[in-house]
Amino acid sequence: MPTSSLVGLDLVGLGHRYRDKTVLHDIDLAIAPGEFVSFLGPSGVGKSTLLRILAGLERPTSGSVEPVGARTADLVTRMMFQEDRLLPWRSVVDNVQLGTRNQRDRAVELLHAVGLAGRETDWPSELSGGQRQRVALARALLHQPDVLLLDEPFGALDAITRVAMQQLLERVLADRPRTVLLVTHDVEEALVLSDRVLLLTEQGITRDLRIPQARPRHRGDSRLAVWKEEFLDGLLQADTALTFP
Repeated sequence: MPTSSLVGLDLVGLGHRYRDKTVLHDIDLAIAPGEFVSFLGPSGVGKSTLLRILAGLERPTSGSVEPVGARTADLVTRMMFQEDRLLPWRSVVDNVQLGTRNQRDRAVELLHAVGLAGRETDWPSELSGGQRQRVALARALLHQPDVLLLDEPFGALDAITRVAMQQLLERVLADRPRTVLLVTHDVEEALVLSDRVLLLTEQGITRDLRIPQARPRHRGDSRLAVWKEEFLDGLLQADTALTFP
């Protein structure tokens, strides 16, 4: 995807309520084309709701989302969840091309890209959890989304598989750049993968960290360790405020 075709997002006064509970408070946020932004925050502050609004699965109660860039008229978003959501009665390649026509060659290409060459005709039940998430990633990328939305996609994986999936995502995005928004509870994951890390609390966005280091990043980097402690402290304070108002 050429850099000139990348699309950003402007969130202006974005808010959302569920009956008498407000989960997003007037979010103002400019996301640059091709930027990788991660959201950290305690449960219940609207991180997943924000992604669902951007995916068009929910309508905000207030505010707006405006695409910014060369292709604003036909913005394409795709969302990847913690659950792989594969259909057990469809083969791997059919799961990747679900909802499309005449995309088998592209689906096979993407399966190669995510390390599943030769597994096209397998059933989901024959795959490990990490392999199933690779299929889900290939499915999300098949539609060549301008904005890739990731809602804790590696949260259910063991530690080694999780790191492997993070590295895979880095490689795929290096070959196919796009704007990415990630919701995660893993501070290290956010710091390793992202251009920016945001802390979302009941008060809105309370920390916006831009990470200057190029990727890939060494997990033992002392600067990452300092930021990790800072965000962990912020998460603990925000969670305590929610639990003991």
